[in-house]
Parts: sequence; structure tokens; C-alpha cells
Amino acid sequence: MMSYLNTLLFGVYPYIAIAILVIGTWARYDQGQFTWKAHSSQMLRKKNMVMASVLFHVGVLVIFFGHLVGLLTPHAFYEPFMTPGTKQIMAIVVGGIAGIMAIIGGGMLAWRRLTDPRIKASSTFADNMIIVILVIQLALGLLTILPTMGHLDGSTMLKFSAWAQGIVTLQGGVAGYIADVHWIYKTHIFLGLTIFVLFPFTRLVHMLSVPVEYFGRKYQVVRKRA
Repeated sequence: MMSYLNTLLFGVYPYIAIAILVIGTWARYDQGQFTWKAHSSQMLRKKNMVMASVLFHVGVLVIFFGHLVGLLTPHAFYEPFMTPGTKQIMAIVVGGIAGIMAIIGGGMLAWRRLTDPRIKASSTFADNMIIVILVIQLALGLLTILPTMGHLDGSTMLKFSAWAQGIVTLQGGVAGYIADVHWIYKTHIFLGLTIFVLFPFTRLVHMLSVPVEYFGRKYQVVRKRA
């Protein structure tokens, strides 16, 4: 039973989550571009907004690209100059600092959204849900440091890399790579995949909109000179 559940959650569910992420995001962009925005609440209440937003976004970006590079870079690329243990310690230090930044900022944003009357009135269920889920996910990420400190040789990190690379390259039986890891890791991975599922239906889609054209656009004439 446990083997079947492990295969379902970490061998099948990842592909379901990725399919919903890709198809759902494409459909929303095609059918509802007007909703493709962050719905900023800064105009409603600016107090502590900048500090919370900077802490959250910088921390999340560092974590995101750290996971992306760390999980999907083959071991052979960094083996000549870095051991798995060294890579794991770097992940703990950099990820820990970024995680603390992100959870402080995310906690401030969640508290602001859930308690400020003006912002609460303008927030949707999806807005409240996704910020709470993100804070929980950040907390789980920090909690993974505890079991990681018990094995600093990098062996568990190699398992996660093999699993992630196996998913991307459509290998079979990849769930077996992480069958025996700590439950905190598994919960963290499952919630991360669930965020993929929720991505197209929340404000998270604004992550894909990088204002590159802004830097080369023409000046906007707000009013003519007298």
C-alpha cells in the first residue's frame, strides 16, 4: 500500500501537476489576459508593504533558482570541483538565509492581507489561500534542514536530484529514488507540486510576466506642455 501511494504521489502526480500548470497557464493567458496581474494592494495600504514585499520576493527568487539549478544540474557537471556534501552545505546556508527572509516577508504579507479591513475586503479566496500555502511551504522548507543536518554527505540530495531529473526526462520508477526519505521532505515536495496545480488559477501567473519592453518603450505623454 505504501509503495503504491509513493508511486502515485511522486511518480504520477508530478506529471498531472505539470500538465495542469502548462495547459492551465496557456488557457488563462489565451482566454483571460485581463486577469493576468498581481492585483497589487499597495494603493490600499502602503505601510510595511515595501519591506515585506522585498524580503518575500528576493527570498523566493533565490530559493526558486536554487532548487532549479540544484535539482536539475547533473552530478557530473559539478563533481570535478564540488562534492555532494559541499553542495548540500551551501544549500543549507544559502537556502536557510533566503528561507528566513521569505518567510518573514511572506508572514507579514499574509498577516496584512488577512487582518487589514481594506485589503481583506478586496482580497479573493484564492489570494488568501495562496499566500498562506506559500508561507506553509516556506516553513516546511526550513524544517527540512533538521533531518538534513543528520546526513551532510549529500546522499539524500543526490536522491532528490535523481528523482527530479528522472521526472523531466520521463524515466520510469523515479518514485523509488525518494521512497525512504523523511516525511518532511515528502510533504514539502507534495505541497510544491500542489502549488504547480494552483498556479494557473491564482495571482502567481504574474511571475511569468517580465516587463522587458518597459526599458525600451517610448516616453509616455501624460499632458502637453503649456
